[in-house]
Amino acid sequence: MNAAGTRAYFGRRYWLSASHRLHSDALTGEANAAAYGKCNHPHGHGHNYGLEVLVGGAVDGETGMVMNLVDLDRVVDEQVLERFDHGNLNLDPAFQHQVPTTENFCRVIFGLLKNALGEGRLEHVRVEETENNFFECTKSEE
Repeated sequence: MNAAGTRAYFGRRYWLSASHRLHSDALTGEANAAAYGKCNHPHGHGHNYGLEVLVGGAVDGETGMVMNLVDLDRVVDEQVLERFDHGNLNLDPAFQHQVPTTENFCRVIFGLLKNALGEGRLEHVRVEETENNFFECTKSEE
């Protein structure tokens, strides 16, 4: 069977810990409390995030891989883990003008990895905040 023209996918999981406080300067104290509840605590709170990264592309004829996992690990480590692991998201420049919700965190990670991996390789990023909450960003079909 000829697999030319098919697209295959490779996913990998990573773990990081970070803190944040959900607070918008555009809202009143009461509105922040209503919007973010206990996540608006002045001292913030932390999460052990699960991060899933999915890349896609043609399977290389020589290696048999969509992407070498060593290369993917390097990019995720350099772009995401070194920057955010054991940090406070509120202090990162990416969140200077936006609330560090996990939706925004997921979008930031997607943008960083998309730029580092090159056009068309990154398919999907999923961030698990708790056992019940997860957030996803997927490549748009432009």
